[in-house]
Amino acid sequence: MNPSILPGKFFEEFVEGEEFTSPSRTITEVDIVNFAGISGDFHPLHIDEEFAKKSIHKGRIAHGSLITAIATGLLFRLGLWESTALANLGYEWKFHTPVRIGDTITVKLKIGGKKETKRQETGIIQREISVFNQLGELVLSGKSAFLVKRAPKENGPA
Repeated sequence: MNPSILPGKFFEEFVEGEEFTSPSRTITEVDIVNFAGISGDFHPLHIDEEFAKKSIHKGRIAHGSLITAIATGLLFRLGLWESTALANLGYEWKFHTPVRIGDTITVKLKIGGKKETKRQETGIIQREISVFNQLGELVLSGKSAFLVKRAPKENGPA
């Protein structure tokens, strides 16, 4: 096994109510411009300062989908899923307050529950996700179901 890859946690190792905090990441203008180019979303709230100043936001804001993407990346930096993740079964997001250039976000993850599957080698982790800015304000929250590997069964005594 590559020592630079964390092994991750198996289904059985997660505990309902367990909490984790990601590293932080500052949102930059480059993030917003690159995301606009990749997504094709050139809405002036994201790329036109003069337009955005006249909006209810009083300045440019990051794309909501950019923040969900960065939050997803921060979750993976926790090292919980590197070799055990099998599938993301969906997200449900709620936006609370805009994220601006220069804001630093951090993700808090809580294991909301576990569900066994029909397949003995997999299980579903219910994840509760909260994203905060540097002021401690909740900017994004959501839930996600995530399919992970179960621990390998021992073959028994030899």
